[in-house]
Amino acid sequence: MAEEYRSDWATKDFYKELGVGKEASADEIKKAYRKLARENHPDSNPDDAAKHERFKRVAEAYDVVGDPDKRKKYDEMRSLYGGGFGGGFPGGGFPGGSTGGRGYNFEDLFGDRAQSGGGGFGDMFGDLFGGTGRRQSRQRPSKGQDVESTATIGFTESLEGVTISLRLSSDAPCPDCAGTGGKPGTKPRVCPECEGAGYITQSVGGAFSMNETCPRCGGRQLIYDEPCPTCHGSGRGASSRTIQARIPAGVKDGQRIRLRGKGGSGENGGPAGDLYVTVRVTPHRVFGRKGDNLTIDVPISFDEAALGADVKVPTLSGGPVTLKLPAGTPNGRTFRVRGKGARKSDGTMGDLLATVEVQVPAVLDGEARAAVEAFRAATAHKPLRSKLFDEAAQ
Repeated sequence: MAEEYRSDWATKDFYKELGVGKEASADEIKKAYRKLARENHPDSNPDDAAKHERFKRVAEAYDVVGDPDKRKKYDEMRSLYGGGFGGGFPGGGFPGGSTGGRGYNFEDLFGDRAQSGGGGFGDMFGDLFGGTGRRQSRQRPSKGQDVESTATIGFTESLEGVTISLRLSSDAPCPDCAGTGGKPGTKPRVCPECEGAGYITQSVGGAFSMNETCPRCGGRQLIYDEPCPTCHGSGRGASSRTIQARIPAGVKDGQRIRLRGKGGSGENGGPAGDLYVTVRVTPHRVFGRKGDNLTIDVPISFDEAALGADVKVPTLSGGPVTLKLPAGTPNGRTFRVRGKGARKSDGTMGDLLATVEVQVPAVLDGEARAAVEAFRAATAHKPLRSKLFDEAAQ
């Protein structure tokens, strides 16, 4: 059905249908189409079947020569084949068939086009009219599936970077039938539903129609009488594989990383899809993270806060560092140690943010209690909360 329809197209002179010459401008073509469309529109001529048919032919012609790309290909085709196909072939045949004492097959006649990378006569008409020909030498390459995965790494690994192994499952061509959908060892035949076009044409009213993927062959153009027992004719099958993925230094918890070409395999020579890995970072028992900086809570005693002290704190990327606490350091003060944080995207290092927490002992021995009571007595004339009551009364 599909090829006979295209052959009928090939016998028509779309310029003549619109009443313009081959050299007509785009505006002249549009003007001629509008005039003929108004004259023959079914709404204006509800009982005139002849004008209904005329309207369809005019719309069909304008769809081709009214589109610059289609018109260019149409003109090239007419130039190659002598201005049209109305009986102009040796033997009086039409595309796809042969008549007379010596027949000609168009696919043989234009075989050189197929050998040079084109798809032959069918593909020529597919390019021209926006569809695909009955016979195609190959399907278009398509990119493989993108794959999602999740990886859990340690806190230190997130700062330094790590190579991990991921086991992935994805939809891939069936390993037994190589994606054909047919039982191994059997031969396919042209799909009778679409006659090898890979699509069917559905009317959407009036002179308009649209192409849909053939429901029987799924666009493959061929069918097998015996489906593959592994994939049941779908041509697809689940595959599992293990890959090595590099997680860069400085990755954050919840960050999504794209690994190009690590996804599902492409079809018909197409590129592989991408792998997207969502990283989960296990919390550290001592260190935290705030952007490109590391954080740490440092317990200090009352006397260290009051009198000042040198306090050593650990770092994640080397030996300890010393914090110099000035006398009277308040609880919650944060000290910055430069260059001891997480690695930034530009390769430099963030800082370590050390926050001091004054610890109050839960139990005091006799000597410590006496010392604290002596401190209370020494500072009794300086009540801490006197200002609080003065301001509350205002």
